[in-house]
Amino acid sequence: MTDPSRIQPSELDQLPDRDPEETAEWQASLDAVTKAAGPHRAAYLMRRTLERAEGAGLALPKLLETDYVNTIPTAAEPAVDGDEAMEARITAWNRWNAAAMVTRGSKYGVGGHIATFASAAWLYETGFNHFFHGKEGDGSGDQLYIQGHASPGIYARAFLDGRLTEAQLDNFRQEAGGNGLPSYPHPRRLPWLWEFPTVSMGLGPLSAIYQARFNRYLTNRGIKDVSASHVWAFLGDGEMDEPESTAALALAAREGLDNLTFVINCNLQRLDGPVRANFKIVQELEAQFRGAGWNVVKSLWGGAWDELFALDTTGALVRRLREVPDAQVQTYQTRDAAYIREDFFGKDPALVEMAKLLSDDKILECFHLSRGGHEPRKVYAAYKAALAHKGAPTVILAQTVKGFTLGEGFASKNANHQMKKLSTDEFKNMRDLLELPISDSQFVDGQVPYGPPGADSPEVRYLQERRAALGGPAPARRVHPVAPLPAPADKAFAAFDKGSGSQSVATTMAFVRLVKDLVRDKETGKRWVPIVPDEARTFGMESLFPSLGIYSPKGQTYEPVDRDQLMYYKEAKNGQILNEGITEAGSMADFIAASSSYATHGEAMIPFYIFYSMFGWQRTADQMWQLGDQLGRGFLVGATAGRTTLTGEGLQHADGHSPVIAATNPAALTYDPAFAYEVAAIVKEGLRRMYGEAAPGEDQDVFYYLTVYNEPMPQPAKPAGVDEGIVKGLYRFNTAESAGLSPAANAARIQLLGSGTAIHWTLAAQKMLAEEWGVAADVWSATSWTELRRDALEADAALLRGEERVPYVRQALQGAEGPVLAVSDYMRQVPDQIAQWVEQDYSSLGADGFGLSDTRDAARRHFGVDAESIVVAALARLAAQGVVPGAVVKEARTKYGL
Repeated sequence: MTDPSRIQPSELDQLPDRDPEETAEWQASLDAVTKAAGPHRAAYLMRRTLERAEGAGLALPKLLETDYVNTIPTAAEPAVDGDEAMEARITAWNRWNAAAMVTRGSKYGVGGHIATFASAAWLYETGFNHFFHGKEGDGSGDQLYIQGHASPGIYARAFLDGRLTEAQLDNFRQEAGGNGLPSYPHPRRLPWLWEFPTVSMGLGPLSAIYQARFNRYLTNRGIKDVSASHVWAFLGDGEMDEPESTAALALAAREGLDNLTFVINCNLQRLDGPVRANFKIVQELEAQFRGAGWNVVKSLWGGAWDELFALDTTGALVRRLREVPDAQVQTYQTRDAAYIREDFFGKDPALVEMAKLLSDDKILECFHLSRGGHEPRKVYAAYKAALAHKGAPTVILAQTVKGFTLGEGFASKNANHQMKKLSTDEFKNMRDLLELPISDSQFVDGQVPYGPPGADSPEVRYLQERRAALGGPAPARRVHPVAPLPAPADKAFAAFDKGSGSQSVATTMAFVRLVKDLVRDKETGKRWVPIVPDEARTFGMESLFPSLGIYSPKGQTYEPVDRDQLMYYKEAKNGQILNEGITEAGSMADFIAASSSYATHGEAMIPFYIFYSMFGWQRTADQMWQLGDQLGRGFLVGATAGRTTLTGEGLQHADGHSPVIAATNPAALTYDPAFAYEVAAIVKEGLRRMYGEAAPGEDQDVFYYLTVYNEPMPQPAKPAGVDEGIVKGLYRFNTAESAGLSPAANAARIQLLGSGTAIHWTLAAQKMLAEEWGVAADVWSATSWTELRRDALEADAALLRGEERVPYVRQALQGAEGPVLAVSDYMRQVPDQIAQWVEQDYSSLGADGFGLSDTRDAARRHFGVDAESIVVAALARLAAQGVVPGAVVKEARTKYGL
């Protein structure tokens, strides 16, 4: 056996070497250069050789990091198509008004952020002046994901553009009066301006990727050609620590989304201090994005650095820039020239000599002021390069200074994120720096003035001309007046009215069957967007594969293994299904893009996203709030729902709480249907409300959350006259008499309310109560505890206004005899939502606690929600009212082994 220590590296290489002698010569050359010129020269030659190979198209692993310099040198920058001096004045006004707005509001204690926009002003202004397309031109315009903390700068530009008034700026973060501005981008609060909510950190980057992907989906399916739309996502370097920020980078590269650009504002600071104190965030992000397949453009240094790089004949400057950690770069921003000479240049003899050629003013200009993100020519060149690059998305890493132009008290200070105002003297210094025509006399009683140059000023005319050429104002949200979607034929919904007879059907299957019929509708079928996270077969959706196709921008480049089967795995460029793999976050991002397409693109789409209910509101609830914030419409379907229905899966799959979380979102209409015909009625109403003719005062900007079950049960026929109750949340399914139980005339009576799969245990308990205990029970189907509660809350609010209004739940139960016992496969908090509005004695049963693995029957007995437990609980309530003897309760407990 060969001694492993004697094996040469070439012997471990599985790649065949056709010419070992030539290989040895290359290696010897590298050794010689290293010995003669040093390791830095050898590394330089290797890097240039690899770059040459990559440029020639040779199949080599890509370099994950380049030197800490600009990707585009000054000599290669294109000329800026515009009046640079005019744009500088516009940007100066926007910087001023953003800081003034936050400072004026600070006296009310409402806060605000000014350092972020100060660092990113040119990143936005360059885009607004030259690149961002509005919605008044052809197509849909561009989609802009604005960094939330930069919102004051966007408001300042809208003010200069005449879209906001001075009074509105003074109501920043003061919305209660109806004329205020939300603190961050928020479509629900300012729907004519903002398209995308971005302040739940990390969701903006994720959503931007799936928005760009959905744009391709719309185009490839022939719904609307939006190939001219570009998605721009503005992010903070600290925000990139959120896992969602980088969760879908590979998807964007894999699908070649060159309609997407990330602009990361690398001011090297997060809220508390440096992003990477001992490291370099730009280099880390470059490696991460390059490794994922993105095109990377670095814009780090301003033009003042060109002289320094020209003097760097040994590479010492580039090496030093690569090794200095970010926190030290931040320190240089606040120190004098002597400190920088000693600490930065003093580390290398070659740099010491270079520094002798530089004045103190030159050093301070470079280290205090000159950053790639602060110079419009650098930003312009980066944006042009991003749009020119084809076949992959681009990320622009722009280095800036947080708090730039706000004065020494702000720039690069760790606490500047929490600093909300400037003093009068600081404003005057800022005025002088920006060369703004604001006199000292305009500071009245210490109040900083806004600086509008006037509607007819050259600055405003230029701004508006540039925006007109680019398709109108931006950012902007538009809901174009379009005709409501026609309602699908009743046949699809009525198919469930007769029930299933003796056949057992789960409500999950009922929903899938309904969708199969609806996607065949000639008018609206193509607008359905089925979304599933790699669980289509679990939910019985595989039959949709060959008929609808799974979306792939490449189509199907292989022969599927199951091609000879009826329900084979079919991918297509115009496929309708979005099967995202194992990513609930990605699926939700898909849903958000599709659900807001009516505004983004003027094309109403009907997404439904079906998922394990446990992994919806628990895992991606933040995105569901984002969905509501973005005024999205569609159907979220929590399948295999409930605490006790998923046998054997146990704790991590047992959902006993999603309706509780969903109830917290005002835009979510939460339903827990028990029967197939209820599913059909709810979907029919949802299509009308979200996509049809809205009733007066009705909010269409809602989404539906349905919980459906994997427990096959015989589906009953639809009783007459129950549609209103299904939609409002409660109706009487039967009485003891209509169920054929023939109770005695003087029998004790109780009302049993059940939702979802719990209705079946409730019906079993109804029969047991009658046959074994002589008690008459009426059974009610509670399709939505949450909608019942919301209606009651609205009635309470009306009462405060002096209006008499009775909650629907009280109307429905009026006159119902006996106590009310509510049963759910969720924690008791779900049915208890209505307790205070029920006039009768009210109690509930639910599956509180952690889930567990067992049979359905055993799990229900464990949680005390099975039919026997319902019977005992019902008898206990009746005994408490003196209607049945107390001994009966003990007898029942003994009989059922409770």
